[in-house]
Amino acid sequence: MRRWLWAVAAAAAVAHAEFPEKPVHFVVPFAPGGGADSLARAVGEGMSRYLGQPVVVDNKPGGDATIASAFVKAAAPDGYTILFGSNTGFSGAPALHRNIGYDPVRDFTPISMMGMFPYFLTVNKDVPARNLRELVDYARAHPGELNYASGNAMGIVGTGQLIAAEKLQMTHVPYKGEAPAMLDLLSNRVQMIFTTNFIIPYAKDGRVRVLAAAMDERHDSLPEVPTMAEAGFGYLAIRGWAAVFAPAGLPRDIQAKLNAAVVESLKMQSTRDALALQGFPGKGSTPQELGEFTRAQLQSWAAGAKAAGIQPE
Repeated sequence: MRRWLWAVAAAAAVAHAEFPEKPVHFVVPFAPGGGADSLARAVGEGMSRYLGQPVVVDNKPGGDATIASAFVKAAAPDGYTILFGSNTGFSGAPALHRNIGYDPVRDFTPISMMGMFPYFLTVNKDVPARNLRELVDYARAHPGELNYASGNAMGIVGTGQLIAAEKLQMTHVPYKGEAPAMLDLLSNRVQMIFTTNFIIPYAKDGRVRVLAAAMDERHDSLPEVPTMAEAGFGYLAIRGWAAVFAPAGLPRDIQAKLNAAVVESLKMQSTRDALALQGFPGKGSTPQELGEFTRAQLQSWAAGAKAAGIQPE
């Protein structure tokens, strides 16, 4: 019996050492052509060079990233199906929906961070506020006069948390994405939004004013913009992020190889150049660091939603 068990273990070890023997499918919860899709393809290309097998992007959009996440949860834990995980499906969806069909911590194996999505609190250029404190003071002095847009979960939870903490009265105008919200921000139909680096060209030509960045470090493209903590609003701790996960139960040696593939891809000049075009500061991590970060963000988003009075639907 012992000899048989040893043989099985040895065979399994050999199989893992040969990973991958076929293409790896990188499931992305967003539509082709968007920022997340481009990021996944850039990192996946570098991963394929490291692994010696194609990394094929499979787009499964919808449901605030829950469709793709549930699909990967149910996949075999063999390393051939991995997930583009982000704040949308792993932080925002659990805070906004009662039953998403998976647990972001229990049902997945962390592989590596890919980096942080820059989110900027932005106002129309005619709003008389030069920093976030001035915006809060203005909103408090003019209750109900400011409209804020949301085109993503950050816009809902982040702004809701700010309003609740500072006891402000503002009107929420939801949009299906950043692009339609931007038209109304530029025309001053709405005065404020949390948005991604999509906003940078508008900020640089003076059509909008960026007051603070929901990041741990300043963004290279807007180095004059302070972080939330620097602006005096450190309690706004939710972040936009992207990472790679696999189904729960992934063998440690395959986890280690996929981690190395992501980390090495992010070091490649071709990957760095592709991410720079999107203003995305790529940065890898250990699986343990990603696991800890996932748990912390899950708690931060839940606390933010609760503080904002948002009830999961």
